[in-house]
Amino acid sequence: MKKTFLDDIVFYSKLLHQNGFVSATDGNISIRYNKGFLVTPSGFPKREVKKNDIVKIDLKGNPLSAKAPSSEIKMHLAIYKTRNDVKAVVHAHPPFATALSLIDEDFENIPLSEFFITLQKVKKVGYFEPGSEKLALEVAKCFKSKETRAVVLKNHGAVTVGNSLKSAFYRMESLEHSSKIYFLAKLIGNPKSFDKELKSRLIQIGKNYGLK
Repeated sequence: MKKTFLDDIVFYSKLLHQNGFVSATDGNISIRYNKGFLVTPSGFPKREVKKNDIVKIDLKGNPLSAKAPSSEIKMHLAIYKTRNDVKAVVHAHPPFATALSLIDEDFENIPLSEFFITLQKVKKVGYFEPGSEKLALEVAKCFKSKETRAVVLKNHGAVTVGNSLKSAFYRMESLEHSSKIYFLAKLIGNPKSFDKELKSRLIQIGKNYGLK
Protein backbone atom coordinates (compact mmCIF):
# COMPACT_ATOMS: atom_id res chain seq x y z
CA MET A 1 0.00 0.00 0.00
CA LYS A 2 1.36 3.38 -1.00
CA LYS A 3 1.77 5.77 1.88
CA THR A 4 0.66 8.61 -0.39
CA PHE A 5 -2.88 7.18 -0.51
CA LEU A 6 -3.26 7.81 3.21
CA ASP A 7 -1.79 11.30 2.85
CA ASP A 8 -4.20 12.07 0.01
CA ILE A 9 -7.26 11.02 1.99
CA VAL A 10 -6.20 13.19 4.93
CA PHE A 11 -5.45 16.16 2.67
CA TYR A 12 -8.69 16.05 0.69
CA SER A 13 -10.82 15.25 3.75
CA LYS A 14 -9.64 18.50 5.31
CA LEU A 15 -10.10 20.35 2.02
CA LEU A 16 -13.71 19.16 1.78
CA HIS A 17 -14.40 20.78 5.14
CA GLN A 18 -12.31 23.88 4.40
CA ASN A 19 -14.26 24.51 1.19
CA GLY A 20 -17.61 24.10 2.94
CA PHE A 21 -18.56 20.92 1.07
CA VAL A 22 -19.15 19.05 4.36
CA SER A 23 -19.83 19.89 8.00
CA ALA A 24 -19.48 17.89 11.22
CA THR A 25 -19.25 14.19 10.28
CA ASP A 26 -20.72 14.58 6.78
CA GLY A 27 -19.23 13.05 3.66
CA ASN A 28 -16.84 10.24 2.84
CA ILE A 29 -13.85 9.46 0.64
CA SER A 30 -12.43 6.21 -0.69
CA ILE A 31 -9.52 5.07 -2.84
CA ARG A 32 -9.09 1.80 -4.71
CA TYR A 33 -5.74 0.05 -4.51
CA ASN A 34 -4.59 -3.40 -5.60
CA LYS A 35 -5.51 -5.26 -2.41
CA GLY A 36 -8.77 -3.54 -1.57
CA PHE A 37 -9.92 -0.07 -0.60
CA LEU A 38 -9.14 2.71 1.85
CA VAL A 39 -12.09 4.69 3.21
CA THR A 40 -12.77 7.38 5.77
CA PRO A 41 -14.20 6.08 9.08
CA SER A 42 -17.85 6.18 10.08
CA GLY A 43 -19.08 9.19 12.03
CA PHE A 44 -15.77 11.03 11.99
CA PRO A 45 -15.31 14.77 11.22
CA LYS A 46 -13.36 15.17 7.98
CA ARG A 47 -11.43 18.13 9.34
CA GLU A 48 -9.94 15.85 12.05
CA VAL A 49 -9.06 12.77 9.99
CA LYS A 50 -5.54 11.40 10.49
CA LYS A 51 -3.78 8.58 8.69
CA ASN A 52 -4.33 6.08 11.49
CA ASP A 53 -8.09 6.78 11.37
CA ILE A 54 -8.45 5.56 7.79
CA VAL A 55 -10.11 2.16 7.41
CA LYS A 56 -8.70 -0.55 5.17
CA ILE A 57 -11.22 -2.98 3.65
CA ASP A 58 -10.78 -5.98 1.39
CA LEU A 59 -12.19 -6.42 -2.09
CA LYS A 60 -15.46 -7.75 -0.64
CA GLY A 61 -15.87 -4.79 1.67
CA ASN A 62 -14.85 -6.47 4.91
CA PRO A 63 -13.02 -4.14 7.35
CA LEU A 64 -9.43 -5.15 8.07
CA SER A 65 -9.21 -2.99 11.19
CA ALA A 66 -11.24 -2.42 14.35
CA LYS A 67 -12.73 0.83 13.06
CA ALA A 68 -15.92 0.84 11.00
CA PRO A 69 -15.82 2.26 7.46
CA SER A 70 -18.16 5.02 6.32
CA SER A 71 -21.87 4.23 6.46
CA GLU A 72 -21.95 4.86 2.69
CA ILE A 73 -19.46 2.08 1.93
CA LYS A 74 -22.10 0.14 -0.04
CA MET A 75 -22.36 3.04 -2.47
CA HIS A 76 -18.60 3.27 -2.93
CA LEU A 77 -18.24 -0.47 -3.53
CA ALA A 78 -21.14 -0.50 -6.00
CA ILE A 79 -19.48 2.26 -8.01
CA TYR A 80 -16.12 0.45 -8.08
CA LYS A 81 -17.84 -2.75 -9.16
CA THR A 82 -19.56 -0.90 -12.00
CA ARG A 83 -16.54 1.10 -13.20
CA ASN A 84 -13.08 -0.47 -13.39
CA ASP A 85 -11.60 2.88 -14.41
CA VAL A 86 -12.69 4.60 -11.19
CA LYS A 87 -9.87 4.79 -8.63
CA ALA A 88 -11.44 7.23 -6.14
CA VAL A 89 -14.88 8.30 -4.96
CA VAL A 90 -15.89 11.48 -3.11
CA HIS A 91 -19.28 11.98 -1.47
CA ALA A 92 -20.10 15.39 0.01
CA HIS A 93 -22.97 17.80 0.70
CA PRO A 94 -22.03 20.89 -1.34
CA PRO A 95 -24.61 23.58 -0.46
CA PHE A 96 -25.54 24.98 -3.88
CA ALA A 97 -25.66 21.64 -5.70
CA THR A 98 -27.68 20.16 -2.84
CA ALA A 99 -30.02 23.17 -2.79
CA LEU A 100 -30.74 22.69 -6.50
CA SER A 101 -31.50 19.02 -5.82
CA LEU A 102 -34.23 20.09 -3.38
CA ILE A 103 -36.16 21.71 -6.21
CA ASP A 104 -35.55 18.86 -8.68
CA GLU A 105 -33.35 20.98 -10.91
CA ASP A 106 -32.02 19.31 -14.05
CA PHE A 107 -28.27 19.87 -13.80
CA GLU A 108 -27.82 19.43 -17.54
CA ASN A 109 -29.63 22.77 -17.91
CA ILE A 110 -26.60 24.59 -16.51
CA PRO A 111 -25.33 26.65 -19.48
CA LEU A 112 -21.62 26.74 -18.69
CA SER A 113 -18.99 25.41 -21.09
CA GLU A 114 -16.70 24.27 -18.28
CA PHE A 115 -19.53 22.33 -16.66
CA PHE A 116 -19.77 19.94 -19.61
CA ILE A 117 -16.06 19.93 -20.42
CA THR A 118 -15.09 19.04 -16.84
CA LEU A 119 -18.02 16.93 -15.69
CA GLN A 120 -19.22 15.55 -19.04
CA LYS A 121 -22.61 14.27 -17.85
CA VAL A 122 -24.18 14.84 -14.44
CA LYS A 123 -26.93 12.43 -13.46
CA LYS A 124 -29.49 12.75 -10.68
CA VAL A 125 -31.15 10.12 -8.49
CA GLY A 126 -34.27 10.43 -6.37
CA TYR A 127 -34.25 10.31 -2.61
CA PHE A 128 -33.20 7.04 -1.00
CA GLU A 129 -32.20 6.46 2.60
CA PRO A 130 -28.51 7.19 3.20
CA GLY A 131 -26.41 4.05 3.47
CA SER A 132 -29.09 1.88 1.88
CA GLU A 133 -28.58 -0.83 -0.72
CA LYS A 134 -31.13 0.89 -2.96
CA LEU A 135 -29.18 4.16 -2.96
CA ALA A 136 -25.95 2.29 -3.74
CA LEU A 137 -27.51 0.48 -6.72
CA GLU A 138 -29.18 3.59 -8.14
CA VAL A 139 -25.99 5.65 -7.95
CA ALA A 140 -23.91 2.86 -9.48
CA LYS A 141 -26.43 2.56 -12.30
CA CYS A 142 -25.92 6.25 -13.12
CA PHE A 143 -22.16 5.74 -13.29
CA LYS A 144 -22.37 2.92 -15.86
CA SER A 145 -21.55 5.42 -18.58
CA LYS A 146 -17.93 6.59 -18.50
CA GLU A 147 -19.17 10.04 -19.51
CA THR A 148 -20.83 10.37 -16.09
CA ARG A 149 -18.42 11.96 -13.64
CA ALA A 150 -20.90 13.25 -11.04
CA VAL A 151 -24.23 12.16 -9.61
CA VAL A 152 -26.46 14.40 -7.52
CA LEU A 153 -28.50 12.75 -4.76
CA LYS A 154 -31.86 14.40 -4.15
CA ASN A 155 -32.11 15.97 -0.68
CA HIS A 156 -28.72 14.54 0.18
CA GLY A 157 -25.61 15.70 -1.67
CA ALA A 158 -23.42 14.57 -4.54
CA VAL A 159 -20.89 11.93 -5.60
CA THR A 160 -17.96 12.40 -7.94
CA VAL A 161 -15.44 9.90 -9.32
CA GLY A 162 -12.01 9.98 -10.93
CA ASN A 163 -8.90 7.97 -11.72
CA SER A 164 -7.31 9.71 -8.72
CA LEU A 165 -8.59 11.32 -5.55
CA LYS A 166 -7.37 14.65 -6.89
CA SER A 167 -9.59 14.43 -9.97
CA ALA A 168 -12.61 13.21 -7.98
CA PHE A 169 -12.23 16.10 -5.53
CA TYR A 170 -11.88 18.77 -8.19
CA ARG A 171 -14.94 17.44 -9.99
CA MET A 172 -16.86 18.00 -6.76
CA GLU A 173 -15.47 21.53 -6.66
CA SER A 174 -16.46 22.10 -10.29
CA LEU A 175 -19.97 20.80 -9.66
CA GLU A 176 -20.44 23.15 -6.70
CA HIS A 177 -18.91 26.17 -8.46
CA SER A 178 -21.15 25.69 -11.52
CA SER A 179 -24.19 25.13 -9.30
CA LYS A 180 -23.46 28.37 -7.44
CA ILE A 181 -23.23 30.38 -10.67
CA TYR A 182 -26.45 28.82 -11.97
CA PHE A 183 -28.21 29.42 -8.64
CA LEU A 184 -27.24 33.10 -8.70
CA ALA A 185 -28.28 33.46 -12.36
CA LYS A 186 -31.71 32.05 -11.55
CA LEU A 187 -32.15 34.70 -8.86
CA ILE A 188 -31.85 37.51 -11.42
CA GLY A 189 -33.22 35.92 -14.58
CA ASN A 190 -33.90 32.79 -16.58
CA PRO A 191 -30.64 31.31 -17.92
CA LYS A 192 -31.13 29.52 -21.23
CA SER A 193 -29.72 26.00 -21.43
CA PHE A 194 -27.44 24.81 -24.25
CA ASP A 195 -28.90 22.79 -27.11
CA LYS A 196 -28.01 19.10 -27.50
CA GLU A 197 -25.51 19.71 -30.29
CA LEU A 198 -23.48 22.19 -28.25
CA LYS A 199 -23.55 19.92 -25.19
CA SER A 200 -22.24 17.04 -27.31
CA ARG A 201 -19.38 19.17 -28.69
CA LEU A 202 -18.37 20.30 -25.20
CA ILE A 203 -18.48 16.74 -23.88
CA GLN A 204 -16.25 15.64 -26.75
CA ILE A 205 -13.74 18.40 -25.92
CA GLY A 206 -13.74 17.27 -22.30
CA LYS A 207 -12.83 13.67 -23.12
CA ASN A 208 -9.21 14.70 -23.66
CA TYR A 209 -9.01 17.74 -21.44
CA GLY A 210 -7.76 18.29 -17.91
CA LEU A 211 -7.89 15.79 -15.05
CA LYS A 212 -9.05 12.31 -15.97
